[in-house]
Amino acid sequence: MRGLVAAGVYVPRFRLETDELERAWGTNRAAGVERKAVPAADEDSLTMAIAAARRALEDAPLERGAIETVAAATTTPPLEEGDFVSRLVRALDLPAAVATATATQHTAAGAEALARALDADGPALVAVADCPEGTPADADHPFGAAGAAFVIDDDAVVPVVDVAWHSDETSGIRFRERGDRGVDSLGITTYERDAVREAVTAAVSSLDVDAADAVGAAVHQRDGSFPYRITNELSLSSESVATGTVADHIGDVGAATVPIGLLSALDEVGDDLTVAGFFGGGSAAALACEGSLSVRGVTDIESAETIDYSTYLRERGYIVDGEVAGGGANVSVPNWQRGLDRRYRLVAGACPNCGGVTFPPDGACQECHARVEFDEFEAPRTGTIRAVTVIGRGGAPPEFASLQQRDGAYAVAIVSLETDYGSVTLPAQIADADPQSVAVGNTVVATVRRIYTQEGVPRYGVKFEPVADTD
Repeated sequence: MRGLVAAGVYVPRFRLETDELERAWGTNRAAGVERKAVPAADEDSLTMAIAAARRALEDAPLERGAIETVAAATTTPPLEEGDFVSRLVRALDLPAAVATATATQHTAAGAEALARALDADGPALVAVADCPEGTPADADHPFGAAGAAFVIDDDAVVPVVDVAWHSDETSGIRFRERGDRGVDSLGITTYERDAVREAVTAAVSSLDVDAADAVGAAVHQRDGSFPYRITNELSLSSESVATGTVADHIGDVGAATVPIGLLSALDEVGDDLTVAGFFGGGSAAALACEGSLSVRGVTDIESAETIDYSTYLRERGYIVDGEVAGGGANVSVPNWQRGLDRRYRLVAGACPNCGGVTFPPDGACQECHARVEFDEFEAPRTGTIRAVTVIGRGGAPPEFASLQQRDGAYAVAIVSLETDYGSVTLPAQIADADPQSVAVGNTVVATVRRIYTQEGVPRYGVKFEPVADTD
């Protein structure tokens, strides 16, 4: 039966305790959320989707070239108009001929993407990521950031035994006006809760399974207590709802909340029934799954680095103007486009004459200096720092100044990647680390992050993050 063969979760390392919100504003509009995940200044819904998808694909029992469908879901794409899924396909080195779909505009978008993959023929990848924002004084309080990914195929480890839908107009539950970055709602608590409860109840009740048999459940959760309030007309036990409730630890992550909750439940339950109830401000969907699955990255839900509220405001860009003095180095879109394989996947070149390695694989061989057509290959994503420096405040080139306003000083290193042809060395920014703690000899691993925005288009590429010491 068709369903999940692998999955992955990505949650940013930063957490903001909601007690910080109360100290800052005198009130906490995130009741039921103990802490929320905070994206770093160079993270967005695309980078989190890539990270989660990479984890899912690493555990999938198939080659990436076998993927025939890619479905993505987010309510916060980097560009209001601009293809989201094509960047995902390129960064993950998936076949250019894959069928693609992007679902957005409502928090049940993850269910749409999953349904598309389940209806498709052949292996499929689903990536769901979100980082909603709101007015810092109130609406923003519960919003977090995270991503989830699923590899779907026949002969599944976790079959999806049924999918059901319910649709009705329920205006004002959650909306974002065109051109506005902030999410808002009517704020009529009883009306909103009843609308979600009625829609989710209708969808789950339409499944060809008895929800009373579920030992795991993930339902629409704008906070940690909301799932229990909207399931009182369903026969779901409190214990089953607890397995899929994650908003109390990572916040409301929009379209990604229920998918992450579902994977949290599947990672915990045995070979029994798990149900998921999605809500999107009118549409609701329900999935029924059987079995359990080890999910890479699910422990990120609990692990975290706590930050204070002023750091949070900077990382999210609420208190920086983004203005940059000077022109910086202009790299045109066509030139950037030609280098995507090396920027995303560290594609290097082996010289057919001398066997030496060249990165990037352009021009003459760096060993024998011959003009050749290189044999391209992907360098390993794990390497070693050979030299490092810290770019202090005000010292960044103009194109990186906006990031530095939000994230402060950052480390830049020469990283060595060992290949069968020799060492690949390249300069790169170091992410997710105190720059003063980065040292020569550290082991680092590649991650795709936002580099800067130029000509109105976000530019993405590889940075490196330190590998945690497991001793």
